[in-house]
Amino acid sequence: RVVRVVRVVRVVRGSIGAPPLRFPQFDNPGVAPPTPTAHSPAKQMNWSRIIILALGLLGAAWLRAADEDDLRRFSGVEIKSGRAFDDNATPTWPVDPEFTNDVFQFTRLQYVARYDLYNRGSSDADMRWLIDFPACDLDLSYRLQQITAIKVDSDSHVVKLTDTNLFNHPFLYLIEPGRGFLTDQEIPLLRKYLLNGGFLMVDDFWGDREWKNFEDELQRLFPADKFPKQKVADLPLAHPIFHTVFDLKEHPQVPGLPWMRYYQSRGTTHELKEFRNGGDHEPHYRGISDDKGRLIMLICHNTDLGDGWEREADPDYFRIFSEPKAFPMGINAIVYAMTH
Repeated sequence: RVVRVVRVVRVVRGSIGAPPLRFPQFDNPGVAPPTPTAHSPAKQMNWSRIIILALGLLGAAWLRAADEDDLRRFSGVEIKSGRAFDDNATPTWPVDPEFTNDVFQFTRLQYVARYDLYNRGSSDADMRWLIDFPACDLDLSYRLQQITAIKVDSDSHVVKLTDTNLFNHPFLYLIEPGRGFLTDQEIPLLRKYLLNGGFLMVDDFWGDREWKNFEDELQRLFPADKFPKQKVADLPLAHPIFHTVFDLKEHPQVPGLPWMRYYQSRGTTHELKEFRNGGDHEPHYRGISDDKGRLIMLICHNTDLGDGWEREADPDYFRIFSEPKAFPMGINAIVYAMTH
């Protein structure tokens, strides 16, 4: 079985000192700011909304191009951790040298998207898993060790399902799975990993089409005739994963930073590009459990928690999405997974 070796002495939500300049103050993660009302100038003035919409589209296009360029720097490079690629001077912290293997390690799952099955995406198939890397991983690790008493590795890690050290990483993070992520060889490996103690957190895929693609991947992973208990189930807000450290009052929806302009002009929190032709835009948190009822997969659909971690340097985005939604949900998920 996967051995969960993490010294969780206690989990606290205590006071937080002033963080480095790159990191905004983490003041009140339990309270979200109010949604813009009809009395705001942007609501009253149509021309303002048009200008904001145009700027939003230009900003989204620019950030997408920047992300594409950022991914290209990883081309042909073997990636095993995040620190070597950190351009943001994310803070480090000491780890007891006698317990280097006795700390929580945030680990990202490396995969090749299945464009042969589910149509091509905007990035190369072997680069899709790198979205938001490494700032997403390192920022969440930093906040986890800052806010809780969990001992956390100062670096993040990367693993393939075919790696021999897979079972040394009890928590995996999978991003952008909406165009497939499993080869035939990897299916039994992930199945064994999950049914023997591992936990997979899935994040950042949007809309009905990507959900259908992901469902097809799950059917390959857990065929209903052979694994009748491994069905996808909605997680109600009363589920303890939403209250393990932070007492969340909603299923948090976090759009990517470019889409915050729509929040400011319309009060929406989803990524509109996926819903121009209709479809479900509500956030969904679903799960799969093993035969004993242990949650082995957390599926975060119609939300981009990873961007909430990666883009926390933007003060408005941090206040509206990172602090009250993205970080609390990420920390809750990790603490729940590592204590269940």
